[in-house]
Amino acid sequence: MIIYFFLFGVIFFLTTFKDIVRFISIFTLGHSITLIFATFLGITANYWLIDAVIALSVCYKGFDNNKGFQSYFGMNKSPNLLMMVFIFGLIHGFGLSTRLQQLPLGEKGSGMLMRIISFNIGVEVGQVLALTVMLGVLSSVRNTQFFKRLSKVTNDGLILAGFMLLLMQLHGYGHTSNPDEFGFSEDNHYHYHLKLNVAKEQEYKHDNL
Repeated sequence: MIIYFFLFGVIFFLTTFKDIVRFISIFTLGHSITLIFATFLGITANYWLIDAVIALSVCYKGFDNNKGFQSYFGMNKSPNLLMMVFIFGLIHGFGLSTRLQQLPLGEKGSGMLMRIISFNIGVEVGQVLALTVMLGVLSSVRNTQFFKRLSKVTNDGLILAGFMLLLMQLHGYGHTSNPDEFGFSEDNHYHYHLKLNVAKEQEYKHDNL
């Protein structure tokens, strides 16, 4: 779901179906490379951190769409969009591979490769269809004064949404890496209830004295 925020930002100023296919294809290429190689080589990372980087990509695209690189860094133009989409595709594929490896995948071989390729094709088709609908909605208001106001508000919203998603992913990472700090460890849970029972017993004895 997070990645659709990023892709929505990518297509915000696109005008043709051909452009959508081009950007989705380069994203899927990056996605496929890391998904296939990381899965077959058994390379993993903490998926909360991967999703945190993907959340940052949402902030990045909203910032880029609002001319942030030109306004705040004095750059003549933003970083190459195709390159950035490819890089974030690589990151997304790595995160998906990490989650995928938690499932029983069976033996690694041509069968698994074909399942991954089929999955990627399905993902690309779904993304193209969803983003085509978004493009149609944006195209209906693109040449109006309303679109200028919509652009600023929407991309500010992307930055905010990306930041909130980032906080959620970092919070999740904190739970998985340091569960004791959040009181979720089995040992802490047991001692909490033990102390609670002792306190109740003392309160009961006090009330019956």
